This record gives sequence, C-alpha cells and structure tokens, in this order.
Amino acid sequence: MFPYKTSFQIDRTHKQALYLQLANQFIQLIKERKLVPEAKLPGSRALSELLNVHRKTVVACYEELILQGWVESIPKKGTFVNAKLPELNQQNFDANKVVSSTKLVGFDFYKDASLKRKYDESQEGFLYLNDGISDARLTPTEDIARTYRRICSRKNVYKDMSYGSLFGNEKLRITLANYLNKTRGLNIKKENVLITRGSQMGIFLSAKLLLQKDDTIIVGQTNYTSSDTTFLQRKANLLRVTVDKNGLVTDEIEQICKQKTIKAVFVTSHHHHPTTVTLSAERRICLLNLAQKYNFAIIEDDYDYDFNYNHSPILPLASHDTNGNVIYIGSVCKTVAPVFRIGYLIGPTSFVNEAANQRRFIDRQGDALLELTFEDFIKSGDLDRHIKKVMKIYKMRRDLFCKLLKDNFSAVFSFDFPKGGMAVWVKLNDNYSWKTVAEVARKNKLEIGEWQRYDNAELGHNCIRMGFATYNKAEIYELMDRLSKTMEEIKNRLLI
Repeated sequence: MFPYKTSFQIDRTHKQALYLQLANQFIQLIKERKLVPEAKLPGSRALSELLNVHRKTVVACYEELILQGWVESIPKKGTFVNAKLPELNQQNFDANKVVSSTKLVGFDFYKDASLKRKYDESQEGFLYLNDGISDARLTPTEDIARTYRRICSRKNVYKDMSYGSLFGNEKLRITLANYLNKTRGLNIKKENVLITRGSQMGIFLSAKLLLQKDDTIIVGQTNYTSSDTTFLQRKANLLRVTVDKNGLVTDEIEQICKQKTIKAVFVTSHHHHPTTVTLSAERRICLLNLAQKYNFAIIEDDYDYDFNYNHSPILPLASHDTNGNVIYIGSVCKTVAPVFRIGYLIGPTSFVNEAANQRRFIDRQGDALLELTFEDFIKSGDLDRHIKKVMKIYKMRRDLFCKLLKDNFSAVFSFDFPKGGMAVWVKLNDNYSWKTVAEVARKNKLEIGEWQRYDNAELGHNCIRMGFATYNKAEIYELMDRLSKTMEEIKNRLLI
C-alpha cells in the first residue's frame, strides 16, 4: 500500500481541478523529502483506487508533475521522483510553533522610516476623525456605472483597451482643458494636460523633474505631509516659511531668493493644507513676480478648489501665469470619491512631455475606460451638478460641526470658521496634549489618528485638522458626544 494515503486531501467542492490538487500535494511531499529522489510512485490504477478518484485524474496529475520536472517517467518501469532534484534548504523551526512562510524574508532590502504611516484597520463601533475627505455615500455611483457600461458596450471599445497614450485619453484631455479654462480661468490646450492617478502622482512627477540632491524647495512651516515626504525622497532641502491668515509669507520667500537658488515653491493657494487659509491676491501676484524674477517653479496644488461656502472660488495662480512658471495639479478624487483615481498635471508643453516620459516607468498609462467615463461625466455637466449638490450638504455639515465645537468646547478648542474645504483647523488649549486626547478618545471608540503629522516643523502649534464632510448629522452629534466624554475625563484627571 502507498504509505502516504493519509497525506492527500481531495476536496471535490474546491474550484481547483482534482488533478492539480493531487499534483500540488505530491510536490509538497517531494519538497519535504517524504518522497525522496528516485522514489517510485504508485501506478495510476492503484492510486486511483486508493484515493477513490478516476484513473484519468491520476494520469493528468502525473503528466503535470512531469511537465514541471518533479518526476520522470521511465518506459516499462514506472514513474519516479526526479533523481536530480537538489534538496531544498529550509530553516529549522520549533515544531510546536506555526510559522507562516508569507512572513519570512530570505533577503535584504532597503527600508525608509520616513514612509512609515499608521494605518488602523476599521474596528466595529469606532468613529474615525479624518482630516477632510468626501462622503463616499454621496457619490453618484449609478450615473457613473451607467456611463461606464455604455462605453464598454460600444462596438469599437477594443480600441481603448490596448496600450494608449502616456498622456492619458485624448478626449478627456481636451474636455478637461476646456473645463479648466471655463471654471479656473486657465488658457490651456490638451498639450498642456497630463492625466494622472491623482494629485499625489502629479506632485511626485513634478518633484522628479525639478529636484535633485541638495536642491532647495520652499514650503510652508505647516504643509501637506505627503508633499514634504515626496520632496525629501528626492534628497532636496526644504526651507520653511511662515503661514499666516493670508497664506505663505512672500516677504520671507523673497529674502531667501536673494540669498540662494530656489528650484520651486509648493503652495496650496486656495485652501492651504492643513490650515485652510487662502493665499491673498497681493501675495499671489508677489509670488508670480518672484517666480519670474528668480526663475523658479510654483507647484500649485488645487486642493479643495470646488468647495467654497461663502463666496465664489478665487482663481488659481495658474490662471494669472503668463511666463510658464506654474505647474497646476488637481484631481476629481476628493470631489467625487477617492476611489476614482483621475487627476491632472497642467504645465508648459515641454514639461508635460517629460513628465509623461517619467510616468511611463511607474504607471504606463491610466484606465482609459474610466477616463472616458469621466470625460462624459464632466462634459455632460454631471460633475458640476454633483458639486452643487454636495456643496449644500457639506455647508450644512460644516455649520453644525463648527457650532457644536464652539458651543461645547470653547474652553479647550479654538478655530476659525473655514470658508471652504472639508476640514477645520483646530487648536487645542496648551494645557492639554493631543497625545493624551488620542489615548483617552480611543477608550470612547473615537480614533483621532496621526495628530503628529501636522507639525513636521516641530513648531508646537498644538493644532490638527478635523474633517466634517464625511459625517452626516447623526454621526456629527455622536462624534461630539464621544469627544465630550473624552475631554471630560481628561479634565477630571487634571483636577486630581
């Protein structure tokens, strides 16, 4: 009798064919040296009877093993384990411990501690205080899905399913250029447009083209963490300037330019991340003049441009750029839903061409069918209708969120009403620390998140962003209730 009958498990309900199940188990026995080189395998008829499977299943199994080189068939003698198989060297582990091979690493690789972020898995019953993201429940999924299906059902859809342009779908580039000209006051053509997988790809490509080791880029003392990390990955020097109620202080930028060569300035001009302030008209003009005079690039992140509650959007720096200094970056991810990775990089044609060349090696091209879907979504007016709809909802949520913060936490939190965007920049009373708040909040099933990342410059400003757009009315009340319990417990601790 074949000695390893008990080693085989045949699952007739499994999607994998029986002969492959059998072959894979033979391979495991050979690897473990339970079947040694030159060991003879049972005949197909005998094994089929032993395992209660059809003889053809065993024959197919043996043929698969022969094709893979694990066994060899010798005419008139039988099937044998390949005599030339070397022994697989494996680590010795405690037999009482179960070790997953997926956790083992048999080689050295480089790690970068600066890229490490804390990502908590969603836990049942927890509320997560984010830094300002859209509510995915408001996404017009049916409209988008209907358009996507219609595009996929076209007879000539196969033309858009192969390798395409590095720049993104041409129709989307044309439509997006027209849309940005109309809504942002730009003066661009499709040649100025590179479709990206979101704003972060645009920032990454810009940094790749503009910065090398020891080059200097100016950012705010408070700044978008991911952009800081991207620039540091290029081994660039980050010089930080003050951000006040009017945005980046351009007088400080001018003083730096007089002393050293600047390659770029990064700015979120409309709603500065993280503080939400808007770059004033005076400073916009000043920054453009400095870029022309000192020959540096302005990387303008179009963050939260569409969400303005008190006034019409202020046109971006790119709309006033007549000297080719501005690289304008944005996306529809935050406007519609983060899952739709459709973004854009706008710049001089030569810069866009080189960015496309670089993009080839990290992401050959985007999703042409999704890009065509959003081309239709924009061109049909659906995007504008969606923006108008969620604007009303987010404004109501902002008003309620800020009212409850002011009414219930005026002694511990201070903030300005944001004029737009999806978050509030909140300062905690200096008698408290966000570290303590985060620890106690977790006991109340409220996750504060990475509060440390808002102070890369280590200013000690004691501020974080609190997003409001994600939560409906009931969730806002529940969030405030948990925050109230958190702060009450902390106060009681201080009194002891």
